[in-house]
Amino acid sequence: MATMLHALPGLYDQLGDLLEPGSGRGDGRVSGTRGAPLPCSLHVLDLRARGGLVTVLADREAAVRDELGYAAATFRGDPRQTLAGIVTFLVGNAPWIYSSFPAAADLHREIRALHGHAQRLVTGEQAERRVRAACPCGATLRVTLTTPGEKCRTCIDQPEPQPPRPAPAVCLTKDCEGDTTEVRDGYGVLIRAYHHCRKPE
Repeated sequence: MATMLHALPGLYDQLGDLLEPGSGRGDGRVSGTRGAPLPCSLHVLDLRARGGLVTVLADREAAVRDELGYAAATFRGDPRQTLAGIVTFLVGNAPWIYSSFPAAADLHREIRALHGHAQRLVTGEQAERRVRAACPCGATLRVTLTTPGEKCRTCIDQPEPQPPRPAPAVCLTKDCEGDTTEVRDGYGVLIRAYHHCRKPE
């Protein structure tokens, strides 16, 4: 995490360079419009503008501070200075984040996504293709070839399957016509019995 965080201020500056006229990187055309494209990439604007990279990380810093019981961050200046302060705070508290912060995995994924997105915009590299993978539960996961172990959200939210219940000593259905399956060990000792109840016709 620290390596990706340390790289973000430099990537932020490079994204700013891409907004300069004549940078030649990116097509700002909006899908469905007929006019001339904008002179810069909308993806770059999304990361640099309010609600982008700095805002997202500031929200995550606030969550860490709240969990630690720290006061809110003081005003640091412009977005570039704010980003540098956020990076310093998160890197300095990385050991605690990974050992005790409840949302450490989500924070790491978000930093990795922001870093990857910014780096691709700067270098012109295409985003890694996502493929569909079927989970045994029936859900569909969208992963890349380098995804480091994605967990199915559907499976996580489902309760643990319960083991089969042993049959009662006496069936409570009057005149039951069902069958009882017995499980015995090699010495013929009854271990467990499973009863399939069936009411008389």
